[in-house]
Amino acid sequence: MRRALQEAQIAFDKDEIPVGALVVQDNKIIGRGHNQTELLHDVTAHAEIIALTAAFNHLGAKYLPDATLYVTLEPCHMCAGALYWSKIGRIVYGASDEKHGYRKFYGNQSPFHPKTVVESGLLATAGAELMKSFFQRKRTAK
Repeated sequence: MRRALQEAQIAFDKDEIPVGALVVQDNKIIGRGHNQTELLHDVTAHAEIIALTAAFNHLGAKYLPDATLYVTLEPCHMCAGALYWSKIGRIVYGASDEKHGYRKFYGNQSPFHPKTVVESGLLATAGAELMKSFFQRKRTAK
């Protein structure tokens, strides 16, 4: 998760919403990403999507049942759908996202593949603080 936080810091430094993600399999990073919606003018350029695409390309496969996604913020509804279709084995996220996280839409039901294990709260404070700093900076810049 510390490497995912480094990705989030890259996004922060590029004036993107600071979310970072890594896909890990067999203790190797096979995909990484940070939000790039501003740079790419693409609302789908979330950290999770970019990391998933890199992992698919790395493996030459469209499913990730033996991989883990580490992401600094609870995945949104869109990313939850992509994660479902990826059949990823495990998702570990840091901070919760009460406004845009998948739990707002799904509640206690899991939107992920039935075999996907989900864990939350890993280094949540660090991810949340980065997010708060980002939006505080945005408000004071206006």
